[in-house]
Amino acid sequence: MKSFPIRLQQDGTITVPKLIQDKLNLHEGDYLNFLEIGELIILTSKQPKVPQLNEQITAIREQEKVSLEELLEGLENERKIIYKEKYES
Repeated sequence: MKSFPIRLQQDGTITVPKLIQDKLNLHEGDYLNFLEIGELIILTSKQPKVPQLNEQITAIREQEKVSLEELLEGLENERKIIYKEKYES
């Protein structure tokens, strides 16, 4: 998992690092979304397909007693598996 620090400007704007812009094929004027899951904020380049995604993730996480750290670790592992299937096959 990588972390990319960004700074909130006085007028409320942020700058998405060039590396991320290139990787996600982002261009000026593209819309980004903040998704709040517990204490975690995720910036995504796509609108969630299900408006209740946050509530569903939180409910499942609480029901299964999965911490945010465990969820993120699992997501990172899934990303690695998908990457291998897609690019290393």
